[in-house]
Amino acid sequence: MNRTVAASWLLSGAGRAAAANQAIAIGDGRIDSVTAGEGSGTLVMPALGNAHDHARIARLSQTGSYDVPLEAWLPYLTLLPAVDPYLSSAVSFARSARGGVGSVMAHYTRVQGLTDFPTEARAVAKAARDVGIRMALAVHCRDLNPLVYDPHEKLLAELSPEACDCVTRRFLRKPVPAREQVAMVEAVARDIEGGGVTVQYGPAGVQWCTDEMLRLIGEASAASKRRVHMHLLETKYQRQWADRTFPQGIVRYLDEIGLLNDRVSFAHCIYLRPDEMDLIAERGATIVVNTSSNFIVSSGLAPLGEFIKRGCRVAMGLDGLAFDEDEDGLREMRLAYNVHKASGFDVRVSQADLLRFATSNGRFAVTGMKDEGLVPGAPADLVTLDWKALSAELIEPNVPPFELLLAKGVKQYITGLIVAGRDVVSNGKVVGVDLPALEAELLAMLRAKYSTTADVRAAMPELKSVLRKHYTGPLYCA
Repeated sequence: MNRTVAASWLLSGAGRAAAANQAIAIGDGRIDSVTAGEGSGTLVMPALGNAHDHARIARLSQTGSYDVPLEAWLPYLTLLPAVDPYLSSAVSFARSARGGVGSVMAHYTRVQGLTDFPTEARAVAKAARDVGIRMALAVHCRDLNPLVYDPHEKLLAELSPEACDCVTRRFLRKPVPAREQVAMVEAVARDIEGGGVTVQYGPAGVQWCTDEMLRLIGEASAASKRRVHMHLLETKYQRQWADRTFPQGIVRYLDEIGLLNDRVSFAHCIYLRPDEMDLIAERGATIVVNTSSNFIVSSGLAPLGEFIKRGCRVAMGLDGLAFDEDEDGLREMRLAYNVHKASGFDVRVSQADLLRFATSNGRFAVTGMKDEGLVPGAPADLVTLDWKALSAELIEPNVPPFELLLAKGVKQYITGLIVAGRDVVSNGKVVGVDLPALEAELLAMLRAKYSTTADVRAAMPELKSVLRKHYTGPLYCA
C-alpha cells in the first residue's frame, strides 16, 4: 500500500537532528522518500524494539509475587493456569504494540502445553501476524537445574511431604533429550517462518542447559545461520554458579562452543566483568538491558554506560515486567536513560546511544536487519505521536523534540504504529485485534482456572522459604 505520513517533527534515527515538516512516502513496506512537507501536529520516530520478552500474560500484582527475588519468583509462574496460546500471545503482542513496539523477541519459556508444541507455535505466530508486529519466536530449550542451579535433593528433603509431592510433580519432569529439542527448533521454523515471523534458538541460559545442549545449538546455528537468544548472568547467584562451573570464564566458554557472535543476543548481563564485555563487543553479540525487570525482581543494575563505552551493541527489553505493568516502551526507554545517562557532567549514555538502544539495535536482535532509522530504502517501521498534546505546555517554543519526549513521553501520546507499511495502531487503538475484548476474555479464563493451581499455591510459602535458605547458605555466601 502506498501512502504518505506527514510529520511536524521527524526523528529519523540516532545521530540525526530532528527535522521539521517532513513527508515520509511509503510503498511496498519500505520508505520511498523523505521530503519537505507540511506539518500535521505529529511527531514521527522509528518503531521501538523489545529485544527480550516472554509473551507472558499476567502482571506481578495479579499473582502476589511483587517483592520476590528472581530465583524464588520464577516458580510463581506456575500459578498461572494454561490458557489458549493464541489468546495469551495476542494480548501480549497487542499490549507491546500499543506501547510503540514494532519488533518483539518472544523468548517462549512459558509453554501453555494444551497441544503439541508445533501447534502452539503456529498459534503464537498467527497472533503476531494478526497484531502486525515483527516477532522472533525463540524456542525454549532447557534440560538442567529445574529448581536451583545445583542438585535439588537436599532442597526437596526440607519440604513437607505434601509440598515435596507438589514440587516433584510440577517442576521435576524428565526433559526431552537435547538433540530432539534442537531438532524441534528447525522443524518449527520450517512450519511458521514468514510474514514477519522468524524463529531463533532460545536456550534458557547456561545454568539451565547441559553442555551437550549448548554445543548442539552452537553447531546448528553455525550451520543454518539461525539466530540465538538466551539469558546471561542476570543475578549474583548465577555469577557465583558460573564462576564455580567455568573456571575459564562463562563468556569464554560460550565463545569456545560457537555461541558468541553477531547472531547471538544475551538478556540482562548485569554481572559481566570488563574483559567479558570486551569479548562480547569484539564478537559482535548484542546485550539486552531490562531496566524495569531487573529493579522489580531485585536482580541489580546493568552497567549500560560501560557496555556502550566498551563498544557493545546494546538493545532494550521489557521482559514482561514493565515498571508500571503497562508494557509502555516509551516509558521503559526514558527510565533506562534517566537511570544510566550520567553522573554529573560525566555523560555515559548519549541521546543518540539511547535512540539506537531503543529502536534499531532491538530490531537487529529480533530480525537481523541492519538499518539506521527512517531513511529511503529502510523498512517502514515507525511510531507517530500527538505532537500538539506533547508540546501543549511549552513556554520555550524551541525545546528539542527528543528532549520533550524524554521528559514526558508515554504511550498515551502514541497515535499510530506502522510496521512494514501496515497500520498496527491507529488513533491510539490496536487495529488487527480487539485488545480490550481479548484482555477481558483472558482475565475471565485465568480466574475460571484459578483452582487448577491450588496445589502450587499451597506449596509456595514452603518452596520460597527453602529457596531463600539455599541462596543465602554457604554455597553462595562463602
